Amino acid sequence: MREHRGVKRRVLLMVNGEKHEVFIKPNCTLLEVLRKEFKLTGTKKACGIGACGACTVLVNGKPVNSCITLAVEAEGYEILTIEGLTKEGTLHPLQKAFIEHHAFQCGFCTPGMIMTAKALLDRNPEPTEDEIKSAISGNLCRCTGYMNIIKAISSTVDETIRGKTNKTDE
Repeated sequence: MREHRGVKRRVLLMVNGEKHEVFIKPNCTLLEVLRKEFKLTGTKKACGIGACGACTVLVNGKPVNSCITLAVEAEGYEILTIEGLTKEGTLHPLQKAFIEHHAFQCGFCTPGMIMTAKALLDRNPEPTEDEIKSAISGNLCRCTGYMNIIKAISSTVDETIRGKTNKTDE
């Protein structure tokens, strides 16, 4: 049976902690919906084939390339974008670390890089440098090289470890 390509479908999405109802074509990617429907432009479109990581968002805590994920596939899952990391105007520690360590130049890859790093730190709060390198291996940066990016992520690990140490010392 042939599907009607112009027919829109009702989809419920949980984006950055808020429920949204959208009417979209079944072939719309999550990237398209985030940028066009929700005006969340931090998620970048670059390669369009899932090869560069610029479009990385978290779906149920796992990094996904939103350029090759259909929005209808994300229904019922928790979607977190770079905009969702900032709480009440306060940057997430990874966002602060990227600024402090000059871990970007043009900034195009930065949102995807940060989202990938967040997923890593959520599942492994004390990764080694090799684990960091492995985690971000699907995120391409054409400007900085990767040393400052790795330093920024490592500094967040160090800060978390210090925070744990300080809490137990009290």
